[in-house]
Amino acid sequence: MPEGPSIIIAKEAIMQFKGKKILKATGYGKLDKKLLVNKTIRDIKTWGKHLLIVLSKELTIRVHFMLFGSYRVNDQSKTANAKLGLEFKDGELNFYVSEIVLIKEPLTEVYDWSGDIMSSKWDTKAAKLKMEAKPERLLCDVLMDQAIFSGVGNIIKNETMYKAKLHPENKIGNIPSAKLTFVAKEVARYAKKFYKWKKDGTLQDHCIVYKQEYCMVCGSEVTVKDGGKSKRRNYYCEHDQVIYV
Repeated sequence: MPEGPSIIIAKEAIMQFKGKKILKATGYGKLDKKLLVNKTIRDIKTWGKHLLIVLSKELTIRVHFMLFGSYRVNDQSKTANAKLGLEFKDGELNFYVSEIVLIKEPLTEVYDWSGDIMSSKWDTKAAKLKMEAKPERLLCDVLMDQAIFSGVGNIIKNETMYKAKLHPENKIGNIPSAKLTFVAKEVARYAKKFYKWKKDGTLQDHCIVYKQEYCMVCGSEVTVKDGGKSKRRNYYCEHDQVIYV
């Protein structure tokens, strides 16, 4: 599943269609495609893992790539049918295996931009307060909660926990306040690095715990275990990542 930084890269790839009129909308997605025809793309935004193609104040195409979604720009080589295809005078944009819906209200009424880890409005203090309001939840689950950390996926989650030296099965209420502050800051710091490395094609080279065999600090074997209510894969060092009780 693409994480927030990857959605920013997708946005950049399709910015060429900003200001262009949609001449034809196709695809097997069950949305009213007639509403899209002859509309001009006014802007392209992101919120966490959501790609937002703004057509008017009260009409936006929301794309969520889920686990296996993808997009193609001016490329007809993919043989699968598109969930949504948009045709322009001088190009086309296709989305595959994605969740696509139409938002028919102002985005400011739908999204809290301060909760997006890639946004300039990211609010560290607010994120910490939201974490503290869930004292019984595990850290690995809270970091994947898009209402708190919009844009965090499994890579950012695991790398942040490693940098914070926190075991994924820590209950939020047991984690020292300074550590929670570090986590709230680190997700945004790491996300910006993730963006750069992803564009350079070197992301995996910079992962220090995710999909690693041994801890780069102590040399111990990295534990790989599905955890929390989300049952997402955790990578961590039993020696260096502390669990507070």
